[in-house]
Amino acid sequence: MFESYVASDFCSQNLLAEMKFMKLGLNPDTFYTEEATRTVISDVPNDLTIRIDGMSYLLHKSCLVPKCGLLQRLLSEKGDGAVELHDVPGGEGAFELCAKFCYGITISLSAHNFVPAFCAASFLRMTEKVENGNFIAKLEAFFSSCILQAWKDSLITLQSAERAYEWCENLGIVRRCIESIVDKILTPPTKVKWSYTYTRPGYVRKRRDSVPKDWWTEDLSCLGMDMWSSTVTTISSTNMLQPQLIGEALHVYAQCWLLDSSEGSCDSPNRKRRILETIVRLIPAEKGSVSIRFLLRLLSSANSLGASSVSKAELLKLSGLQLDEATLPDLLLPAQSPNAATSHDIDLVKMVARSFLRQWKRRNTAGESQSLRAMHKVGNLIDSYLQVVAKDARMPAQKMVSLIESIPATARPQHDHLYKAINIYLKEHPDVSKADKKHLCSFLDCQKLSPEVRSHAVKNERLPLRTVVQVLFFEQEKSNSTTDKKHTSSKQLENSVIRDDLSKLKVTSSAAAAAEEQSNGTRPKAYGTSGALHYSTRDKAQLSQELSLKVKLEKESEAAGDAAAPQLNPSNRAQMRSVSKMTHIKR
Repeated sequence: MFESYVASDFCSQNLLAEMKFMKLGLNPDTFYTEEATRTVISDVPNDLTIRIDGMSYLLHKSCLVPKCGLLQRLLSEKGDGAVELHDVPGGEGAFELCAKFCYGITISLSAHNFVPAFCAASFLRMTEKVENGNFIAKLEAFFSSCILQAWKDSLITLQSAERAYEWCENLGIVRRCIESIVDKILTPPTKVKWSYTYTRPGYVRKRRDSVPKDWWTEDLSCLGMDMWSSTVTTISSTNMLQPQLIGEALHVYAQCWLLDSSEGSCDSPNRKRRILETIVRLIPAEKGSVSIRFLLRLLSSANSLGASSVSKAELLKLSGLQLDEATLPDLLLPAQSPNAATSHDIDLVKMVARSFLRQWKRRNTAGESQSLRAMHKVGNLIDSYLQVVAKDARMPAQKMVSLIESIPATARPQHDHLYKAINIYLKEHPDVSKADKKHLCSFLDCQKLSPEVRSHAVKNERLPLRTVVQVLFFEQEKSNSTTDKKHTSSKQLENSVIRDDLSKLKVTSSAAAAAEEQSNGTRPKAYGTSGALHYSTRDKAQLSQELSLKVKLEKESEAAGDAAAPQLNPSNRAQMRSVSKMTHIKR
């Protein structure tokens, strides 16, 4: 009668995945219904009446009482053959499975009906103490040898345990199923031989043994929130999987039940809010365990569902921490309310930007290039976002201003993207007031605009006159500065040439004087007893004249700040010609 698939008797371990049912009993099913009464066809008169949830069962004591400890106690107390059972786990269907087992009627058990059968048998106390080979022992054998060995059977059993959670928790079904599931999840992907569900876009299973690391996330999402969160918590506590895999499990579950599921969309807002808060609580602490796009979508849902302030604060902190990893499509979240002032959720982006700035200031070290790069990426991202939302016909100027101010000036090393966003807004909103125009354009820094953008701004009729004048003034100043630099460079070069000529002249004059002294039979230089170098009176006069002229020229150059090359007056030129002529004669 007992046809459970026990591995040691009927099959090898390799076939355990195929063992998904157990058949018990050999007799045909003779139960039938008549006017809200279930009975069994038999030649023996019924002597036992059991009422469950409005349904009456006309049965036989000889079949049920020997196997059910609860019925033995109740009948011994009452004395008659009528019993009313309340709160039977699994209801009348589960009780009927137990009754059919008592009659030897063939029943088929699987992961789908194991939980109600096991709980009802435990309720009726169909244990080995009451009778050997009783229902609970056979169910336990099937549970251990088949259900817990199969991936999907364990999931189905855990899923059905939600309907009788207290019973399953007390009987150990929940714990044992979670342990079996976690054990399989921690199995190296190369050793995964059982079937699983994996429908990610773009994934193609090229090889038979090609198993992705997150192969388990979709199947796990079939569980209800409580069972799923208990399983994920157990997985996280092992510290054996990367935080990114835990984050992917959270993302898949949210995708199924919270974000894009047509089935989940029928759930009440309260249930969705509980799911969201549970997901937020399970996000790993490691940065990057979930994507910034996922965090922003959760934050948007948290605002619309009215999630707790703790959950929203945590999402805001995590989103701000990873804002520099975001792309423009990540920020393009629709406004939650149909009556919102804009079609995009601008307030959410503004809050995340400010959260990023607060955390950036806390961890920023002066001169840290990596931190500055993150700030510049966020600045460029916000300016790109401004260009998109500026096209919104309902976009008020005040929101543009607040979004621009959400990041500091250091986040914008150049203002080309900001100029483009403001220009788009002025083009799409021709009726904007002059005061709003001036306020928007006051954020532009002419020094941070490229030459091409400045050229465009000068001809842009949408800009306020004051902004155009500022750009023109900056262009003029820049042009003058360039001209002065070129002139100064030319004068400095001329001054350098003159100083070189003076140096050469000094050397030449000294050499000529030495030659003249030598030709006259005198020594141009003499060393005293102390070793010092001595010059003749004539040498000293010539050197003094040359040095005086050089010092005068250098002082004039310094007084002019090298703005212009020193100009030789007639007296200077005469002195130089005199020295040069004297040198020539001496040569």
